[in-house]
Amino acid sequence: MKTGGVIIARFQTPFLHEGHHDLIQQVKAKHNKVIIVLGFTAVKLTPRNPFDFFTREKMIKESYPSIVVLPLADNPSDAYWSHQLDGLLANTFPSETFVLYGSKDSFIPYYHGRLATEELKDNIQFSATELREKHSDDVLASKEFRLGINYAAHNRYPIAYPTVDIAVLSSDKKQVLLGRKPNAAEWRFPGGFVDPTDESLEAAAKRELTEECGSFETSPFVYLTSHKMNDWRYVHEVDKVISSLFTTTLLYGKPEAGDDLEEVRWFTVEQIPALIESGNAAEVHTHFLTVLYKSLHK
Repeated sequence: MKTGGVIIARFQTPFLHEGHHDLIQQVKAKHNKVIIVLGFTAVKLTPRNPFDFFTREKMIKESYPSIVVLPLADNPSDAYWSHQLDGLLANTFPSETFVLYGSKDSFIPYYHGRLATEELKDNIQFSATELREKHSDDVLASKEFRLGINYAAHNRYPIAYPTVDIAVLSSDKKQVLLGRKPNAAEWRFPGGFVDPTDESLEAAAKRELTEECGSFETSPFVYLTSHKMNDWRYVHEVDKVISSLFTTTLLYGKPEAGDDLEEVRWFTVEQIPALIESGNAAEVHTHFLTVLYKSLHK
């Protein structure tokens, strides 16, 4: 019985480049039966993995209609991933034997299964990362391009964007610092979106407070509560904003408005109910203001 050739790859590119074609031709020269196993991650639509399995399968079959393309999920355990790969091939093609192929820096060092492996020569050097980056801002006029954007938008996971809000209290905890955005009359907590470079929510809170209120010394940030925000930008979207409220106490220094705040002002804690009742508190922060008020009156 002749063996089949199996290419283990990702093919995370908008089109098959010369390196892909060369790898496929090397395997086709050795085997009449060629299978491509495409790895896929649980994280959808990222710069590193922008294309799902079905998109890549169609891309391959457009040039190689006779090649069988199979999906295989990533797994943190090399042993388990190897077991899944062997099982996928055995269940799809009972009684067949295979040789697994990969290019340089491929899966081979991490494979612990029972099948033979062979490293293919990289006759053509090509970087999938560079190719994705090169075409990352291409905007095409075709209907197919627009349909692709629509497909991507409808086949990603809904996102809960994390934000942080900070209640800075005076040393006697009788006053709270609130800010006002330009062209807005309502008062709100300083805060903003968590950045991927932040090491923690506390670090994000510290960064946002510094950006919006300047540099001054406070006590450690203490988590108080969290809440799904009725953010106007996401009212009609499946994506939502979930914010965490932290409290901290001013030790020394003077807060000054910065970034997207036009003014900061101290309010007494006792003014909070009136701020909410009068509509002078940002609606999106009324829940946090109520929780803070109650926590300071225990």
